[in-house]
Amino acid sequence: MLPIASYRSVNEFQDSSVDYSHYYNIMPDGTVKQINPFTGNEVWAVPGRSSRPLTNSSERSRGKLITGEEDAICSFCSKRYFETPPEKFRWVRDGETWRKIEAVAPEEYFTTTAEFRCVPNLFEIVTLDYWKKNYGYEPPASEAERLQVYAASDIGMQHLRDVIAYKQSLSNQATLPPLTDAEILERSEFFFGGCHELINARRHFVAGEGIDQELVSSGLLTPEEHYYYTRITIDAMEGIVARNRYVRYVSIFQNWLRPAGASFDHLHKQLVGLDEWGASVTRQVRMLQSNPNAFNEYASNFAAMYNLMIAENDHALAFAGIGHRYPTIEVFSKSVHAQPGEHTDEELRGVSDLIHAIHAAMGPGISCNEEWYYSPVDTIVKMPWHILIKWRVNVPAGFEGGTSIYINPLTPLELRDRVVPRLYELRNEKRVSGIRIAAECQLRPNMLEYVSSQK
Repeated sequence: MLPIASYRSVNEFQDSSVDYSHYYNIMPDGTVKQINPFTGNEVWAVPGRSSRPLTNSSERSRGKLITGEEDAICSFCSKRYFETPPEKFRWVRDGETWRKIEAVAPEEYFTTTAEFRCVPNLFEIVTLDYWKKNYGYEPPASEAERLQVYAASDIGMQHLRDVIAYKQSLSNQATLPPLTDAEILERSEFFFGGCHELINARRHFVAGEGIDQELVSSGLLTPEEHYYYTRITIDAMEGIVARNRYVRYVSIFQNWLRPAGASFDHLHKQLVGLDEWGASVTRQVRMLQSNPNAFNEYASNFAAMYNLMIAENDHALAFAGIGHRYPTIEVFSKSVHAQPGEHTDEELRGVSDLIHAIHAAMGPGISCNEEWYYSPVDTIVKMPWHILIKWRVNVPAGFEGGTSIYINPLTPLELRDRVVPRLYELRNEKRVSGIRIAAECQLRPNMLEYVSSQK
């Protein structure tokens, strides 16, 4: 067995030979040493640590409900619409028909029930001031007009005032004199022109009364609901890019449960417009510049060679990733299209269905981050759209900080073997469909077709 090697430089990817032993070694004692080819993270999975509990035991995950309370648990719930900033759009369902409603008037918030709402984040990571002061950005005139129309309504103006007052109360400004209408409008501008948004799902708990309730996670949506959840997120992403020409990348992620960074245990995604790609995407783009087939070689082909494949369908595949600080399942689109918004409806459903199946197999009790990666809008390099689902079940500590070697409680094979049996059960229960599991996967070299668009 070869000793594990340090991460190779980008230039070495020009070599057509692929030596996987640089990245993945199982030692005689069972320790699995890994280096992630795309990040350089060094990770060890040590025997015996997989017996630690993985589910979130917090009482916040469950509760007892009474009639009338189920839609009013937190500020993201459907009876508390006015506790978030003014929404940008919502999707509603009439039977089997879904439709989008944009710029809902405050008087009409409760005339329909949103399955998903796009709302601004009250606490922006990258603020509107950032874009204004650094780039001279001004929101489109249509957004300024929408603010004026919203504030012209008595209900709308009171909504703006209430949300600003709530934000002040959390920043030790509650004792300031009441703000004038002009000051309220000024402070509300980022609700309409900002670039940090949330996609909030309707349900907080699974329906039921007087019994212990499970939180509604991604896996407890129906496949159809999850498809629209994915589609609406892409819609919001494209809206941010269209509004702000200085946005080079939109970070898309989902924090599930408190250990993963969630403020509310209510299903939602976040989108943040950025003026740079970030170190991780930059590194992946540089790899692709040197070796356009890198994601086939070091993702799909690698997973197939080491039997890390978990499931696939005609448009996506999922496998246990290597070299991650947390147990991580990677879902890759097979499409020739590199941007999520370029996918056909059939391709989008395929990717969504596989993400949904992985979340369903995990269950709602495992805290996780879902992170999206795709080609930035200003690069000619094609990167396949892929999603990392990271189980936040371990906390990096002093050993990791002192060595930069991260201890993952599960080996990639142990992660695969925890998920695969549950997928079979879900398929038998008809909660997921259209997927091939484990040995059923129709593996072939270079399954990711993004590279064909670069020839």
